[in-house]
Amino acid sequence: MSKDQDAAAGMSRTEARSAASMAIIYALRMLGLFMIFPVFALYAEHLEGFTPALTGLAIGIYGLTQAFLQIPYGLLSDRIGRKPVIIFGLLVFALGSVMAANADSIYGVIAGRAMQGAGAIAAAVMALTADLVREEHRVKAMAIIGMSIGASFALAMVLGPVLNTWIGVPGIFWLTALLALGGIVVIILLTPNPVVSRVRRDAEPVPAQFRAVLRDPQLLRLDTGIFSLHLILTASFVVLPLALRDEAGLAASRHWEVYLPALLLSLPMAIPFILQAEKHRRMKQVFVGAIAVIVLAELVLYRFHSQVSGIVIGLFIFYSAFNLLEAMLPSLIAKMAPPDSKGTAMGFYSSSQFFGAFIGGTTGGLLHGRFGLGAVFLFCALVALGWLIFAISMKQPRFLATRLLRVGRLDPDAARQLALRMTAVPGVVEAVVIAEDEIAYLKLDERELDEGALNAFAVLDA
Repeated sequence: MSKDQDAAAGMSRTEARSAASMAIIYALRMLGLFMIFPVFALYAEHLEGFTPALTGLAIGIYGLTQAFLQIPYGLLSDRIGRKPVIIFGLLVFALGSVMAANADSIYGVIAGRAMQGAGAIAAAVMALTADLVREEHRVKAMAIIGMSIGASFALAMVLGPVLNTWIGVPGIFWLTALLALGGIVVIILLTPNPVVSRVRRDAEPVPAQFRAVLRDPQLLRLDTGIFSLHLILTASFVVLPLALRDEAGLAASRHWEVYLPALLLSLPMAIPFILQAEKHRRMKQVFVGAIAVIVLAELVLYRFHSQVSGIVIGLFIFYSAFNLLEAMLPSLIAKMAPPDSKGTAMGFYSSSQFFGAFIGGTTGGLLHGRFGLGAVFLFCALVALGWLIFAISMKQPRFLATRLLRVGRLDPDAARQLALRMTAVPGVVEAVVIAEDEIAYLKLDERELDEGALNAFAVLDA
């Protein structure tokens, strides 16, 4: 098999290197953000100006700046290039980490965390990935990045308490700055330069689509879902370290002994339910059931947060549902978004996620200061219950795959005619052909698809 044939059958070496380098950059950044989750509440007590409310703000404030800036960063990368925006964002993130490391007051840490969030490179990373990976392999590349985010979260929950014992929270912030600088080395030395950078509608937001996406009730349900999930996650970690130390009597140096088994045991739990959702077409049932499990987990933490065993069980239940929902929500976005609006839908989805982290940290801190630890877990259970009620009315998603097909240069009239011809192919449910992109954005029922008839419309790269 020739190199060209091999590249057509799977990712080329350049594409695999691109996807891996993007995953490393994203993981290094998220690892730095997440490592303070399980330890910061204990450290904040020793800072000047400490209050529980300000502690929650310090944990969640990165989400506010990230939510507002990630889409503008992505749009800026269309104008000045992907790599300059990513390098700038990582430098801003590193600066915020240094600010937080040197802070001796809670206000200084809040400023540093806000600056960390201002290094909002998510949309630019996705856009660069789309520039470097062909349409037929882009979903695979995005999945690699998604797995790296999940792995960084799991690693951070264990590393945070261990590193806190060795180098303290300021040391973790310094390490976070070094990780950001490591990301810059990766983007400069390991990441290929794109031959052409242009707007990729499957991977980045398009301003002309903002209004339509924000008016779509099914997409808004999913945005509300990821908002709620990360609100609950962040609010819970405002008080979980305190519950382990003060209520359950476990020394801070041993908190990893709680997080590690809960995480490891929960990881395989999602697999059979993902199979049920995708292969047996029970997406809505599994999705709604997972939200109900989040309600249960928070009620367990509310009732038993004074016992180590109760916290372990509550976290195991929570992580099992959290991992499942983190995998399902992007899949649902892809299924429900119009074929040419997936990038815009994912942009608002990501902003909702980060805004949820901000509201979760802020509200968790306020409730802890006024009503105590238990009130935060009860609040999270109520948020999850509200989400459950909201999700029950969600439509059963159609089990459609998304695909991009290169169709070559066309004028707008020819593009419209081609879209109509494509929708006549068995298994093609939606087709949008964008003339300037030279690409057809498709929604497919793969069980009925006539591959040969569809591929007849494709134009191979020279």
